[in-house]
Amino acid sequence: MSDRVGAPEHTGVVTVTYCTQCNWLLRAAWVAQELLQTFGVELGGVTLAPGTGGVFTVHAGPTLVWDRKRDGGFPDIVELKRRVRDELVPDRVLGHADRAAGRPDG
Repeated sequence: MSDRVGAPEHTGVVTVTYCTQCNWLLRAAWVAQELLQTFGVELGGVTLAPGTGGVFTVHAGPTLVWDRKRDGGFPDIVELKRRVRDELVPDRVLGHADRAAGRPDG
């Protein structure tokens, strides 16, 4: 049960781990802002976690949905929203982002 008045049950927390040596805090904060703007109270929150060594990862709950090293750079925000949605709120329609990906319900 949510302790936020009028809020639906949230599905999970997104964690953005960013490299402090590379000064990627602003990028991580922007990603957090975009996810919160899109999903609102459907998320349990977005956590920013400092790291080192060029790390920039995004976990949706326990699942790694983006890794800068594995996925080849920083995420396109539309693609990242799709991956977070697919993991945490699969019934959520993302509108234009779904249409661009060819998803029929978008």
